Parts: sequence; C-alpha cells; structure tokens
Amino acid sequence: MLQLANDELRIDVLDPTRDAELLGPRFCAGGYVWQVHDHRAGPLLSGPEGPEPRPDPFNGHGLPEACRDRSRSGHHWLWQEDEGFAPGVGTLSRGTDGVIITAPATWHLDIGPTRAEFRSRHQAAGHEAELVRILDLNGRTLRSHSELINHGTGRMELEWFAHPFFALDELGAMTVELPATAALPPDSGFVLKNRILKPARRYLGPEDGAFTLLEGVTESFLAVTISHPRLSRGIRFRTDFIPSECPIWMNGFTFSIEPYQKLELAAGEARTWELVYEFSA
Repeated sequence: MLQLANDELRIDVLDPTRDAELLGPRFCAGGYVWQVHDHRAGPLLSGPEGPEPRPDPFNGHGLPEACRDRSRSGHHWLWQEDEGFAPGVGTLSRGTDGVIITAPATWHLDIGPTRAEFRSRHQAAGHEAELVRILDLNGRTLRSHSELINHGTGRMELEWFAHPFFALDELGAMTVELPATAALPPDSGFVLKNRILKPARRYLGPEDGAFTLLEGVTESFLAVTISHPRLSRGIRFRTDFIPSECPIWMNGFTFSIEPYQKLELAAGEARTWELVYEFSA
C-alpha cells in the first residue's frame, strides 16, 4: 500500500495496480483510503467485515468513494447497451455474477510525504472523462479533493458518494451528532434525540444491521461528528456540497453515513468537491 504520514497520523492508501485484489467495480481505485493509524491509538477505521484483512471488494474498508452509475430507481446513466463507464473504475460489463470490470482505469500517481495525487482519463460507453483525486494530510485533518472533467461530446449524468466506515465501541455502539434539521423515517433501526443518533439496538455480525435515508439534510452542506472508542471527541466529517440524498447504514462491525451528490456535466464541463475528516486527539 501507499502511505502518507506526519507526526500524528499514518494513512494507508490502496495502490490501484499493486492492490488490485482489494478493488472491484464498486469503489474508485485512485485515492482509496484503506486505514488511518493514530501513532498512539492505533487503527481508527473499520469495514462491513470488521477485522477481515481481505474483505470482499464489494464491501470494502476505510474511506472509499464511488461513482453511482444508475439511479436508486434503477435507471442506467452511464451505460450503452451492455457496456458501462464508471469514472475512477473503468469499463464495466454485465457478467453472470453481476457487474464486472472489463478494462480498469489507468492511473498516474504523484505521491509525497503528506499529499497524493491520482489522475485518470478513460473512455467507454460513449463517454470520456478525466478524474483527479487528491489526498492531503495536515495535522489531524485529512482532505479528499476530487475533480471530474467531461471530455466527451455529450452530457454526463451520475451520482458520486462517500462511503466511510467508522468504528464501533466494544459493545457495538456509537453516537453521531447530526444537524439540527435531521430527521428519521419510522422504523429506521436508529433513534434520534436532541440531534444525537444511536442504533435502536445492538447489531451482531456482518448481516444484522439497519439502513435508512436520513431526512432533512439536503438543504445545506453536511457536517457531523461520529464518536470513536479511542478518540476523545470522535471524528468530524463534513462536505463542501449539498447532498442530493444521505443514507445511513450500520451492522455489527461499522457505521456509515453516505452523502450523495447528483452530477450533470455538459461537454467540456468540470466539477470539484471535497470531503474533510478531522480526527480528534
């Protein structure tokens, strides 16, 4: 794996080529943060399979980000018949076991002690786009910056989302401080009181869990604080974009909050966005 490090933290980042066995058609290969290590507290992130060192690539680990190539209702955005295009992943096709990669994206890397840049340009399914991913570590703050440029002749429509996997305590519990406008639908599997989100009960193992769409968070930038068993004030997570929707999900190993954004790029148009993780002492 690639690494960024300073006096506070070490960031393990997947190499898009050498760590290919940990990648799949779901998550962006460039700038994929696998683990964040505190020099005193140890590893800070989790995943749907917990301590499994080689989890199913679909499940992932750490702080992945991804292009969503179809709407929640099932409409395909970046497909031309049986060929699909996923920025940051490559050319897709539909196999007997689901979507597979037929031609992975090629990446150009520029890696420094505390900054890494991943750049890829790919063409498939009638689309062509360039994706730039930059990770920047400053003190106890990690910034994930992305730029997507439509080099094709037509419009691109897709969603991009973060899928961070936060650690639970030894009892499988966690709390999240949400915006004052946040709300839950009935029977969500979570409880929300005075802005503090908790699981409705303890979830056990990888298959037991809860999923819901968070309400009231699509009018402004998202900023939340997630508790951590070894960090005094948890992890502050924020976006510089207004989510188009925001699922929350957890099982017996991890909790995730997933801000999505809808992207519509005309030919030649570019869009940038940023995620920020602040790890308390």
